[in-house]
Amino acid sequence: MKYIEIKAPAKINFGLNIVSKRSDGFHNLETIFYPINDFFDVIKIDKSEHFLFTCDNPELENDKNNLILKAVKLLEKIYSKIFAVNIHLEKKIPIGAGLGGGSSDAAAVLISLNEMFKLGIKHEQMINLALELGSDVPFFIKAKPSIGTSRGEILKQIDLELEYPILIINPGIHISTKEAFQNITPKPSAYNYLSNGINKLDDWSMIKENIKNDFEDYVFSKYPEVKYIKEKMYEYGSLFSLMSGSGSTVFGIFDTIEKAELAYELFPGNYLKVISRNV
Repeated sequence: MKYIEIKAPAKINFGLNIVSKRSDGFHNLETIFYPINDFFDVIKIDKSEHFLFTCDNPELENDKNNLILKAVKLLEKIYSKIFAVNIHLEKKIPIGAGLGGGSSDAAAVLISLNEMFKLGIKHEQMINLALELGSDVPFFIKAKPSIGTSRGEILKQIDLELEYPILIINPGIHISTKEAFQNITPKPSAYNYLSNGINKLDDWSMIKENIKNDFEDYVFSKYPEVKYIKEKMYEYGSLFSLMSGSGSTVFGIFDTIEKAELAYELFPGNYLKVISRNV
């Protein structure tokens, strides 16, 4: 196989609780990861004589924290070889937005190089490699609705399908994951995803009462614009709205596409705005 083109989807967190600080410096969390399959980066990989990474966002080409480059280097270290490929990234998912774009890109590269070079990496090993790159990366190895615990790498797939349009709004504010975690106080989750489940989405008052994102308090206090977006989501008719990940994206779930489209038009034109039908 000489060429692979792969779509790396975004995700939202349908609830996110940071429950404790670990001895290794990471945090234990509880969340529901939900893929947004119709909003994605595109990664194109060609076999070549040398390694080359390019991107339609020039800032990422020389970014030392670029997870695509880290994924390649991790495999090179393990297999003691240079992967001579051209990788081109068409970047649509904003950086530092809580949508998992970098993590999804890294997972897509691991999957693609495993297939292209017939490395024979099995699923469990792939999850372990993904976790070395970041806590969200394991989810994107399969990207199915899942309850995530521990750092996010212990995944239980669930039968959850959001049969509603989802409006995704990002104001262009970059919030680093490190910054967000440094400003949060872990606490036990008030809602147990594993025992209570959330497969049925018909009691929105219960969902609003129980499904929280622990990062909202810090992000809303430092970046009031993000709080404003959530408030407007409800004003414009969303059934449920929440910040995703460590911010700054806010999503709103609407009961009709017409309401989602109206809300889309009401938000400022300089925001990134996406309506996902999740097809």
